[in-house]
Amino acid sequence: MFRLFLAALALALASPSWAVQPDEILDDPVLESRARDISAGLRCLVCRNESIDESNAELARDMRLLVRERLVEGDSNTEVMSFIVERYGEYVLLRPTTDGANIILWVAAPVLFLISILSAGLYLRRRENAPEPSKGGLSAEEEKRLKELLDD
Repeated sequence: MFRLFLAALALALASPSWAVQPDEILDDPVLESRARDISAGLRCLVCRNESIDESNAELARDMRLLVRERLVEGDSNTEVMSFIVERYGEYVLLRPTTDGANIILWVAAPVLFLISILSAGLYLRRRENAPEPSKGGLSAEEEKRLKELLDD
């Protein structure tokens, strides 16, 4: 029984903790659900890799309140996201857009990976076909010079 309690406790502690305060929650469950969906895709600018829904930072709270305020005013999800991005910049998106200059970021990693695989293949093929270094000994001049150096 105690092990079951410990397992349940571990699962409860491993789950994400939501930072949304009770005074932030909207009365309309549909609007609240939309607010949660939007805030799950927005980055906390203080915590960096947390959504504003998970962050306890004051700025994240302000952003959550702003999202809810815009939804109450009647904005669509797209309009709310556009407003937040316009105000805080595109960095606020946890999943950046794939248009404009961002396409370079999305394409660069796979392209560089392919280039590195091709380069490694070419290197290995050239190395395989390269002539073996000569196994012959030193020439007479080289032996004479080596003997002089060792005698000194």
